[in-house]
Amino acid sequence: MAVSLRSWVANEGGKHLVLILWMGANTWLFLNTFLLYSTGQQYHYLYQMLGVGLCISRASASVLNLNCSLVLLPMCRSLLTFIRGVHMVSSRKTRRLLDKSKTFHVACGVAVCLFSVVHVSAHMVNMVNFSVSYSDDFPALNLARYRGEDPKLIILTTIPGVTGVLLVLILLLIFISSSYCIRVSNYEIFWYTHNLFIVFYIILMVHMVGGALKYQTNIEAHPPGCLRPNQSSMEQHADLDQLEDDDGRCREDAHFEPHRPQTWLWVSGPLCLYCVERFYRYTRSSAPVTIVAVIRHPCNVIELRMLKKNFKARPGQYIVLNCPSVSSFENHPFTLTKVPNLSVSSQRTSPLVSARVPPALCDCDSRLAAESFRDIMFHCVY
Repeated sequence: MAVSLRSWVANEGGKHLVLILWMGANTWLFLNTFLLYSTGQQYHYLYQMLGVGLCISRASASVLNLNCSLVLLPMCRSLLTFIRGVHMVSSRKTRRLLDKSKTFHVACGVAVCLFSVVHVSAHMVNMVNFSVSYSDDFPALNLARYRGEDPKLIILTTIPGVTGVLLVLILLLIFISSSYCIRVSNYEIFWYTHNLFIVFYIILMVHMVGGALKYQTNIEAHPPGCLRPNQSSMEQHADLDQLEDDDGRCREDAHFEPHRPQTWLWVSGPLCLYCVERFYRYTRSSAPVTIVAVIRHPCNVIELRMLKKNFKARPGQYIVLNCPSVSSFENHPFTLTKVPNLSVSSQRTSPLVSARVPPALCDCDSRLAAESFRDIMFHCVY
């Protein structure tokens, strides 16, 4: 039992430690943002209007910002390969942890989907409250144009509402196409819908431009809950019972400003890093691969032997192959079966590519351009 536990800690402990730290960061960020919007004086009047829906929507938005920035990092395969190969990363545990980057990518993706549901649900409540709790005392806080406005109309006539609908639709497509059955039956759907992430991030960065939520800027001159000159005598009498001096009177009206978009601060760095990574992979894969031999083995397995200039293969390495006659954008990883020459083996199947392999330990983007292989597709074998 002790040996099994030590083996589990050695093989899986690092992965679970990272997941625990990641869950802790999400929990802390959610609670911290929730308390900020529920107790912060600058959000006093907005909280009175929207209630707990404000806190949940903003707390879930903070978690979404974090995970939308982290979900791209595990997909920087060339960067992870470089880190894994440097001499400073000599620990097997560290390398094993880098090899499991896909698990972290999936975890971040699931978190984005779950907290998107929470975020959308909370904002649906907020739209109703904007309509029902229309404020005559603080018109600047209102997102609705009048009391009782249809919440659906508020959503479809504001920038945050329209962009939110688009984000939900794109995320729904990505989520559905990521299911195991679709990836196995039609990998192209999975690949092309996943590339909608570019549109997703562009819309995400302009999602807050409309300034739907506002905070108070003059808390010192207008303490939240102070007596305003335009309050009714009954309201003033109720408030005066709780005040012993004139310090509780407002010196000026409350001023509100919309929040500046902050999502770009979270996602711009990882997004730029991923775009540089993709460009680097594209330029590196531009060199053609020469197919020098094709060998047919038993069990309907075909071995391809290839040569690529200035490429050094290592035992246990993965390469990522692209067949332009199938798709210019679709790439699949294969294990090298022989080195130093490039040699991969795969089953011959119908004109359909289905790739299901672990994250590449070391990858090389290659292009199979031989005319005689336009009708050959690849099926990855574990």
